[in-house]
Amino acid sequence: MNFFERQTQVRKVSARLVLLFVVAVVGIIAVIDAAAFLLLARERQDTADMITVLSWLTLLLLLLIVATSFFRMLSLRNGGGGKVARAVGGVYVPEDTTDPQLRRLRNVVEEIAIASGTPVPELYLLPREQGINAFAAGWSPSDAAVAVTRGTLERLNRDELQGVIAHEFSHVVNGDMRLNIRLMGVLFGILALAVIGRMALYAGRGRNGMPIAVVGLIAIVAGYIGLFCGRLIKAAVSRQREYLADASAVQFTRQTEGIAGALKKIGGLDAGSRLRTGKADDVSHMLFGEGRRFSSMFATHPPLEQRIKQLDPSFDPAELSALQQRWSSAPPSGLAEDAALGLAPAPPAAARAPERLPVSPDSVVAGIGDPSASSYQQGHDLLRRIPAEFAGKARRAETVVPLIFGLLMATAETPRRNQHAALAARYGQGFADTVRQEGDALRGLAPELRLPLAELAFSALRRREEQELEQVMATVGDLISADGVVDVFEYCLSTLLHTELHEVLHHRPPWRERRQRLAGNERAVATLFAVLARIGSDDPRAGIAAYEAGQARVLPGTSIPFAAPDDGLIALDAVWPVLDGLPGPEKARLVEGLVLVVGNDGVMTLAEIELLRTVCALLHAPMPPMPAPDAEYH
Repeated sequence: MNFFERQTQVRKVSARLVLLFVVAVVGIIAVIDAAAFLLLARERQDTADMITVLSWLTLLLLLLIVATSFFRMLSLRNGGGGKVARAVGGVYVPEDTTDPQLRRLRNVVEEIAIASGTPVPELYLLPREQGINAFAAGWSPSDAAVAVTRGTLERLNRDELQGVIAHEFSHVVNGDMRLNIRLMGVLFGILALAVIGRMALYAGRGRNGMPIAVVGLIAIVAGYIGLFCGRLIKAAVSRQREYLADASAVQFTRQTEGIAGALKKIGGLDAGSRLRTGKADDVSHMLFGEGRRFSSMFATHPPLEQRIKQLDPSFDPAELSALQQRWSSAPPSGLAEDAALGLAPAPPAAARAPERLPVSPDSVVAGIGDPSASSYQQGHDLLRRIPAEFAGKARRAETVVPLIFGLLMATAETPRRNQHAALAARYGQGFADTVRQEGDALRGLAPELRLPLAELAFSALRRREEQELEQVMATVGDLISADGVVDVFEYCLSTLLHTELHEVLHHRPPWRERRQRLAGNERAVATLFAVLARIGSDDPRAGIAAYEAGQARVLPGTSIPFAAPDDGLIALDAVWPVLDGLPGPEKARLVEGLVLVVGNDGVMTLAEIELLRTVCALLHAPMPPMPAPDAEYH
């Protein structure tokens, strides 16, 4: 099952969840209405009055459950993943932390983010939790947060930490976070009914309030029955997603020892994966391991031994008893194990990435949302090759904005003067001089490291105030327009920046999300293919051949002649609202066509790769770094 099929599956699960929610609400209201009817009949109320009372009661109950569920989901969505992490005691881990354990954690998170083609999430530590656990929360990858416990930080070695973080990134990439927030909203709405029922019960304790008390009691019973059913649904959905996340983590890291080792440490340590916070039940379905002791019926995770056995068929459950005895007096130290196993970070790679990379279209589609071990290695190497000076500036709040602007500084003198004037007008002369110096320093940065550096910087940038972020986006537009030409790097950086920051601020893309189909949107596809074909070749005949290759794959039988838009890359801004709304199978076909267009001459240049990855990011189909050039394109 590839990324697009998993996205379709998540949508089906969400649809079933909505259906079950409707059934639960109807059932609960029917029970309460029936009880109210019996009470009214006992009082020998007029039939017309009974119908009026029951109608209003039904409407009020419906509004109560739906409204509380909706506003709970809206609250969680608008707060981003960080709100959930802070609610359970999470403390933000700064991008520029120098603590060895936290630095190791942040390095792993950044490497996996770059390797998977997703934004670097906010990172939180649960400092009072000694159990080994973690979770990912958020509405989209742009506002995601990953939280880990103190036990995870201290007890796991680097391989095990990679396995746990890769597991959480699977939830980020595959849409599980949004599903989790919907589950939290549904359960909150049903529980609210029980709370209101309890209030009615206390309000009706007097003799004259007996009917109200009875209805309140029935509301409590109905609410908790609904909650019981809801938790069964939550547990079943969560167990299914946990198996998938374990498998994805293994595929990503290409070794089972890491995640299996983390699970064995959960089984071998007294603290296990338990959370002490009273909010553990709320996030139980998000966690890497069980945060509370539940009966098997309500367990949100498969049995621990079963998960380990799935990863390590030779596993003997008796091993856990031996580990418990060994670690009862001397718990493991992750950093000490790193030193013993030689898992310290490797030095920066010296070799430059090749300018032209061959690639298979099938491998690109298969890699969407499914980064491989080679992708992880490339993400690791890319970050190691970024000079420490620039990486440090990308991680610090006070230097990240000049760094982003410096990446966009032109080399020609006239546009540089225009850019300097625009910066001085917005920020002052001193700031403009700083950016110009930053641009001079960045000239020596290898071209293939420029976009990864910007992606690394987005994490610190998005924590700035909304007004400042709006000004940053406007300034980026000024810098790009200084020479009247938009090149591929400028378009990629500015579009990714604008889209990600918009999703952080408004929790949706810059365009309205609508369901679309390829049929009826052939012009948008033609525009996208024409721009990419023009970027890939200066030879008109080669460009037309590339365009037609993509058209044949995506829109067979459609005849729209090649015509490169006059406004070049800017023409792409109009296609994202249409193409982002395509269903999974059609997006997969579109990506296949994109690869055929940019690789029609047999290889891809760095500019084509960056543009392809940007297109995939805007389609919410995260694409890992391109594989090593060891296979010819076909």
